[in-house]
Amino acid sequence: MGVNIAIAGKGGTGKTTITGLLLRNLKETGRVPILAVDADPNSCLPVVLGLKAENTIGRMIAGFIDNKDNVPSGMTKDLYIEMQINKLLIEGDNLDLLVMGRGEGAGCYCYANVILRKFIDNLANSYKYVVIDNEAGLEHLSRRLTDRIDFLLLVSDYSIKGVKTIEQIMEIISELKLDIKSKGLIVNRAPVDMDEKILDAVARTGINLLGGIPFDEKISDFDLQEIPLLELPERSPSNLAAKDIIKNLSLI
Repeated sequence: MGVNIAIAGKGGTGKTTITGLLLRNLKETGRVPILAVDADPNSCLPVVLGLKAENTIGRMIAGFIDNKDNVPSGMTKDLYIEMQINKLLIEGDNLDLLVMGRGEGAGCYCYANVILRKFIDNLANSYKYVVIDNEAGLEHLSRRLTDRIDFLLLVSDYSIKGVKTIEQIMEIISELKLDIKSKGLIVNRAPVDMDEKILDAVARTGINLLGGIPFDEKISDFDLQEIPLLELPERSPSNLAAKDIIKNLSLI
């Protein structure tokens, strides 16, 4: 069974950038094959990875709801949906991608989550790592895109307000009794020496600080030119920091 890694945090913290850096380093260090799941309705991970998503699970589920009487004879609806999801799997070089997309129509998005969770748990057996870039905010945690998370990486920007949001997420995790083996915090766009006030705020969350990702002009340049983060220079500050964080995770 593969190792499940989920990335979460409030909007604007650079979650998808962190996910891209993580995927790059997993791939570089031979921790493959990898399944990346873009579970954010505002799908940005394909651009970060240099992969093209022709369709999304949310759109496919919406089409199914509008035409559910067209399921082939002798096939259950769940099996039909799983077959359609499998067609949406974007295959890369030891790095495959599933894109959730935005649900269209009442009930569509929640139903897509239920089916996607089942599919991911089945598909995980074919991959060494499953990395899920979650929707911004707190609500997605209750949807449980997988029943098991080995590493939950919470992302905050370099602000007291951002770190306090992590406290709220920790409370929700406790209330939902989610099956999470290990949790850690990553502070994005952080200076090398973080202010004591930020460190004190982090300490109050009770979560382990895995490290900070510094501001990196290359990331801004790559974003403007739509160059995949997988092509980021080896010695770029953000990539070197991501390498250190990977070491702190003690991955298999």
